[in-house]
Amino acid sequence: MKMRYTDLADELYRAPGAALPAGVRMATARRGGVTITRVEIARGGVERPRGRYVTLDVPRVSLLDERDERIIEPAAAELRALLPPEGPVLVLGVGNRRVTADALGPRTIQKIFVTMGQRAVPVRGIRPVAAVAPGVSAATGLSLQQLAGALVREIRPSALLCVDSLCSAEPERLGRTLQFSDTGLYPAQPDSSRHLDTKALGLPVIAAGIPTLMHAEEGKDLVVAPRELDSVIAHGAALLAAAINRALQPQLSLAQLCWLVG
Repeated sequence: MKMRYTDLADELYRAPGAALPAGVRMATARRGGVTITRVEIARGGVERPRGRYVTLDVPRVSLLDERDERIIEPAAAELRALLPPEGPVLVLGVGNRRVTADALGPRTIQKIFVTMGQRAVPVRGIRPVAAVAPGVSAATGLSLQQLAGALVREIRPSALLCVDSLCSAEPERLGRTLQFSDTGLYPAQPDSSRHLDTKALGLPVIAAGIPTLMHAEEGKDLVVAPRELDSVIAHGAALLAAAINRALQPQLSLAQLCWLVG
């Protein structure tokens, strides 16, 4: 039986007894209550683009919040390792805010600590950050690639960080997993228009997300979402934003960042 679509790189190589393809490395570690799996793909021709993928298996996201240091600190550390060490960063909240399962990106943007703008005063040690939820092409008349390209040309960031809802092949991982990668935005669904990468934009493109749906076994047109989807999106957005803020502003404590964001 063909495997369901998955955006989680480690799901492709977790079959018991299965050997890793040539050019793929995978390692798992524990940090507190978080299981961290790192997948590195060193060659083309496999299921996902070459690059680094990090998944963090956590307790139910719907029960966590933006002050949970035992989740946010390891998540921020893993994300920071994928980002350039300095320079402005543009955070892009990809998705449709009117569709709950697809609203993770736009909801995350609402809690990003933005430090750029006409009234922003440069502060030593504070990284310049801008955040945008570009919406969907049906509402804007522009593709995600067009909007992202225009923003990158105007802002000239050192990296683009895209936040999007993900798809999992395993129901128990819905709302319980975070994934970061330095391969760009590359959905598993072949008909998806949400592709953003270094080749197209000319800068590092980092992706972050939480799986919020899976394709039902009966057919790829039927999707399944967790029962507590509203809470997964609300709490997951707050959790991801806190990890992003902490990764981008390591000199500020989590408590300070929560106070600044409000």
